[in-house]
Amino acid sequence: MCDDATASAGPRPFSSDEAASVCEVWQELGLPGLIDVHTHFMPKSVMDKVWAYFASAGPLVGREWPITYRADEDSRVATLQGFGVRAYSSLVYPHKPDMAEWLNGWAADFAAHHPDCLHTATFYPEESATGYVSKAIQRGTRVFKCHIQVGDYSPLDSLLDGVWSQIADSQVPVIIHCGSGPAPGRHTGVEPIRALLHRFPSLPLIVAHMGTPEYLEFLELAERYPNVRLDTTMSFTDFSEADAPYPKEALGRVRDIGDKILFGSDYPNIPYGYPHALEALIRLDLGDDWLRGAFHDNAAALFDVTN
Repeated sequence: MCDDATASAGPRPFSSDEAASVCEVWQELGLPGLIDVHTHFMPKSVMDKVWAYFASAGPLVGREWPITYRADEDSRVATLQGFGVRAYSSLVYPHKPDMAEWLNGWAADFAAHHPDCLHTATFYPEESATGYVSKAIQRGTRVFKCHIQVGDYSPLDSLLDGVWSQIADSQVPVIIHCGSGPAPGRHTGVEPIRALLHRFPSLPLIVAHMGTPEYLEFLELAERYPNVRLDTTMSFTDFSEADAPYPKEALGRVRDIGDKILFGSDYPNIPYGYPHALEALIRLDLGDDWLRGAFHDNAAALFDVTN
């Protein structure tokens, strides 16, 4: 649990000092805790492969990327609880056919055993997608994950028409990695998403990583479409700013759509401590009301987090 202890500079990951430093942030804002919309929990065999890929600095990573919170599943869950995270996701994503439905089953079981986890599901362009997405929605999925870069597919694939139609009707949000960072894919960038929203303008999309590095293009979509939001995952941190700095002249616009900004961390797959993800937003100096929305209130309203 959180306490009021003052965190030392650069607290060690998994330490009580680190938990205290995170809790201090939301306590000073008068919040009941944090909501982190962008966290990863996966079957162990999949997570091990993801971590191995990051360790190898594979082409989709593009640079050295140590995993700060590499630990067993129970320890990772307990760490989020110690941070005062009231709700989080188990973002799973397939990279090939005949994988998504299995991941959805695992994620449903994980959510059933971890009440703070938003029941998460995913999809891939395949004949069975419409059917298992329908099943996921009926079973209470609260958020979908779509990873254009890793999946290496177009969101405009006709095999996804039935998926997008159901999502538009159900209004279950989709956290979508569609920007070209950290390395571009064949179908990343803003143009496919513009075309998708032209066809389904009510889609509830949460653009991951603020759309890195096509920040301005995805910001414009969030300004234009009522159900398009942005998550802050890794954005504004020293790690991201080194390669893809957010344009300072656009921060006023980010403040103006403050109710569409959701905090995400990419925990546990981040190359720095969790407190830095919070500090990166605080130092933008966009005001306490903006921070309260980003860290908690916007996601609480979207996902109906009340307990």
